[in-house]
Amino acid sequence: MSLVAKLIYARRRPLLRRAVQELLALYGVEVPAAAEIGPGLAVFHRGFGLVLHPRTTLGANVVLYNNVTVGRADPWVPQELSRMERIVVEDGAVLCSGARVVCKTGVLTVGRGTIVGANAVLTRSTGENEIWAGVPARRVGFRRPPGRVVAQDRARSTDRASSVAAASDSGRPSSSVR
Repeated sequence: MSLVAKLIYARRRPLLRRAVQELLALYGVEVPAAAEIGPGLAVFHRGFGLVLHPRTTLGANVVLYNNVTVGRADPWVPQELSRMERIVVEDGAVLCSGARVVCKTGVLTVGRGTIVGANAVLTRSTGENEIWAGVPARRVGFRRPPGRVVAQDRARSTDRASSVAAASDSGRPSSSVR
């Protein structure tokens, strides 16, 4: 576990709260004590520029890269009027560098195992094991859950290996290698 992740967990201890918040600020990390963080949080590149909204919930084994923002889409509305906004990042989700997850109204949910690509701006809820990218973010694909190998993929990789082996035996380069 990285130092920043340890500090994020330590921020809820009453005696350490102020000191930990100041240490996190040195890294450019803003994680309010009200934000709920599940076990197994991974923060890469020291989380430089990481900002979480106080009404954020991160599930277990969430991965956050640098310069990620999880917050409100309408900062001009006073917080007293927008108490119903909430952002939930479910277990195993990955928020890549520069990702912005912003909620305008209600609850925005980043589904279990979903990847939000680099510099994407996500403004709506996602399903499970999806890949989102772009500005505004759109679903660009699906993520295969870890540990699952589809028989078709296994056959495809075996065919490629066979064609590479056949080409090397004949002494000519193979054009089927990608």
